[in-house]
Amino acid sequence: MQTLNVLDNRFSPFNTFSTLSADTLTADALAAQNFIDSKKLTKRNTLLIIEQLQTTLDLDELLTIFAREVARYLDFSGLYFKCPSVSKTLRGSRKAKKERQFQLKINNDYIGTLTYSINAPISIANFKILEQLHQCLLHPLKNAVAYHQAMQLAMQDALTGLGNRRYFDEQLKRAMHNANRHHSLVGLVLGDLNKFKAINDNYGHPTGDKVLIEFANILRTCIRDSDSLFRFGGDEFAIIVENANEDALAIIEQRVLQALPENVLLAKYKLGCSLGSTFINRADDEHSFFERADQALYRKKMNMSHRLSVV
Repeated sequence: MQTLNVLDNRFSPFNTFSTLSADTLTADALAAQNFIDSKKLTKRNTLLIIEQLQTTLDLDELLTIFAREVARYLDFSGLYFKCPSVSKTLRGSRKAKKERQFQLKINNDYIGTLTYSINAPISIANFKILEQLHQCLLHPLKNAVAYHQAMQLAMQDALTGLGNRRYFDEQLKRAMHNANRHHSLVGLVLGDLNKFKAINDNYGHPTGDKVLIEFANILRTCIRDSDSLFRFGGDEFAIIVENANEDALAIIEQRVLQALPENVLLAKYKLGCSLGSTFINRADDEHSFFERADQALYRKKMNMSHRLSVV
């Protein structure tokens, strides 16, 4: 397999992006390889780079394409992008002795901050080229961020800000794949509020909405940062618990049941909840995994028991 060196020999051998496999480069990228002078960016070079950056709206892919170009001029081992709505780390990034940050703006409109983990000082000539590369990145990056925001909204429940059913389906499939691949344990918790319909009927939907928002906030406080929380609609909620231990689901239920009577709004309406939960088994697909948790929830609602039902 042929390998293309994209850095001068003076660069650190620990540069994450110092070599690129020809097999991973597109035909356009290989063509651009022939035109790029390691000492400067010509107008033609710039147009080729912009063309490459405009081929995707995926932030991870965009940063990968950009890193390939930057690696010709900068000895770095990590690249990080952050803006108010998203934070991304380029795959393969590692910390270095120093970091260099650049704020990216279009006409004083803040797009985000790029941070490089650098292994060696940036020369004046390469610093100027880096600024040119940032100019190439600005508009493709702005479009990618806007696309990411739109996709996030499409995956979000408007009332509570939790993930919606569509997002749940995607995340459950991903979590199960990772659990089977790494032989880890993933749990699923389904829950709903008891007699929630009576709140809407007796006090109106605005009150019901407040109750749902408050319950969502309670659930947020009862899970780890690595757990994922969703609302399907109505008063139905789900929690995906990754890298779980055998006590994880019982701990979540205990926290939720303790928090409910301590909440002023939910205590006012004497609202409780039912939770059904289960762990993945190796024979599961998404349907069987969800169905088992749903059956556990159904049994819990039928007997109104406070004993955890893990199937």
